[in-house]
Amino acid sequence: MLDIADLQASYGPTRVLHGVTFSLGAGEALAVLGRNGAGKTTLLKAIMGLVSVDGGSIALQGHGDVTSVPVHRRAELGIGYVPQGRRLFARLTVEENLAMGAAWAKRRGDSVLEEIYAAFPRLAERRTQKAGTLSGGEQQMVAFGRAIAMRPSLLLLDEPSEGLAPVVVDRLIDSVVSLSRTLGFAILIVEQNVSAALEAAGEAMVMERGAIVRRARS
Repeated sequence: MLDIADLQASYGPTRVLHGVTFSLGAGEALAVLGRNGAGKTTLLKAIMGLVSVDGGSIALQGHGDVTSVPVHRRAELGIGYVPQGRRLFARLTVEENLAMGAAWAKRRGDSVLEEIYAAFPRLAERRTQKAGTLSGGEQQMVAFGRAIAMRPSLLLLDEPSEGLAPVVVDRLIDSVVSLSRTLGFAILIVEQNVSAALEAAGEAMVMERGAIVRRARS
């Protein structure tokens, strides 16, 4: 579903990714572990098109090499992205934030939103509430829901447990994994919280200094 080959990326003169190579199958979940500065977030941004790639390729099933494809087009091709910090529209309601994802996917909003509300019942209760007034866990639900409403084939999650209580993280991860099985999208999750990452994924790879040093099943 996703094939990364010899991926290299830099910030100015500093090389951050050094020949990253891995594959992720349709419907699979893969965790990316490593310390701060290992290149985990840069890897997600490179896949999404937010960081320029110096070399290598990013191939998406059915679409070939998308390395030079712009960000908005990658979203249209099925890459969903939940960045660190969530990046919600704080002054819009829960439903308005979710509807943006549904509209991007060019789907009928109501049917898509009801699926999200079924997975995250708390959002149904808060649908008319401004996103900026929600708790951290509720905001993360909105971020997940907005990305999933786009009907991705690949969902990129960057540090989804950040700032959340473990019990909240467990519920969120369970809901996302359940949706991935129902809707068939793959998950690539970057985490420093090893237990949260392994809860979401059946397989993990470890990054050090911009390279994959280990990959194993949990």
